[in-house]
Amino acid sequence: MSEFNFKLETSLEPLEAGAMPIGRTGVISTPHGDIQTPAFIPVGTKATVKSVLPESMKNLGSQALLANAYHLYLQPGADIVDEAGGVAKFMNWDGPTFTDSGGFQVLSLGVGFKKVLAMQTDTVQRDDVIADHKQRLAHVDDDGVTFKSHLDGTKHRFTPEFSMQVQHQLGADIMFAFDECTTLLNTRAYQEMSLERTRLWALRCISEHQKLTQERSHKPYQALFGVIQGAQYEDLRRKAARDLGAMDFDGYGIGGALDKHTLSTIVRWVSEELPQDRPRHLLGIGEPEDFFPGVESGADTFDCVAASRAGRNGAVYSSDGRFNITNAKYKRAFVPLVDDCDCYTCLHYTQAYVHHLVKAKELLASTLLTIHNEHYVVNLVRRIREHMESGTYYDFKNEFLGRFRGRSL
Repeated sequence: MSEFNFKLETSLEPLEAGAMPIGRTGVISTPHGDIQTPAFIPVGTKATVKSVLPESMKNLGSQALLANAYHLYLQPGADIVDEAGGVAKFMNWDGPTFTDSGGFQVLSLGVGFKKVLAMQTDTVQRDDVIADHKQRLAHVDDDGVTFKSHLDGTKHRFTPEFSMQVQHQLGADIMFAFDECTTLLNTRAYQEMSLERTRLWALRCISEHQKLTQERSHKPYQALFGVIQGAQYEDLRRKAARDLGAMDFDGYGIGGALDKHTLSTIVRWVSEELPQDRPRHLLGIGEPEDFFPGVESGADTFDCVAASRAGRNGAVYSSDGRFNITNAKYKRAFVPLVDDCDCYTCLHYTQAYVHHLVKAKELLASTLLTIHNEHYVVNLVRRIREHMESGTYYDFKNEFLGRFRGRSL
């Protein structure tokens, strides 16, 4: 019997009279605990949120963590994680876990773009996309993807079946079907071809998942989410949502390189087509301003490396926007890192001390800044949920964004 369930709770009433309510709160139940949604899921790519103890992630409010199947397959190996009892036990994490399928690596290794760069659409669209001065490390065909390891150059082959095998060994509560993640630079014709490829891969993932679930019936049930692609095209996004929505998935990921200006519109297209009784995860979205359009358009959970990456580079999230602690004005600032924050870092360390750590290239700088930034985004989404439940969401949104952007709305 499945130990996975999604229970709807509150619907967010839209501002426009007569519009369909899309945003909602709910609870995702997994074998390792519940996730109150909307929720932000921090990314621990290699079974660790860089520089931070799993216990610290729990203490700052994280309900679940997401790891990467491709990276853990390369190192230490999915079989080792399986022997350890699964990724949660392996990393001493007391709570639900997600693994992504390796599909994003089709984009990042295949075309050499970071995701944000792939959103720049002022170039001529083409089928064979590759970033300037980059080497293609992933080659896609209808059966799967051949990767060249970024660690040692060895070749590896991922198919939908193999991705399922790896993710079952990793043992996460929620995993994603293997998909091809395209860029916004690809032509419409390529997007159509890729969408059909992802649809067929989804069917193969379900088949392999069902087989492995039976073979590993002694293990806790792992939920499988399909991934909706289709770039910026409404008809393709809606088609993908209808096609995968009719399949036997436990939930859905909304993927692909997204132009932030159309994020809300694209998520709404998908949410209108997908089954209402299954959760929707918005992949790779995690900047503070992005949660509001994501939630309003129907996303239940989010993941992104932005908060931890920003911290490792000296950037700090605050109610008044983002600032860089390396600025000289913080050298003698003997005040909390952020004065209205109750995270461990802000309760115990000053701007001057953290400034010193960053300038001295001390490892503790990454730890303290990551704790703060992850606390900030995790608890921002928690507050969004609370205001949705209390009926004060839009007031909270206007107040937050007005201060975060430094102007009145």
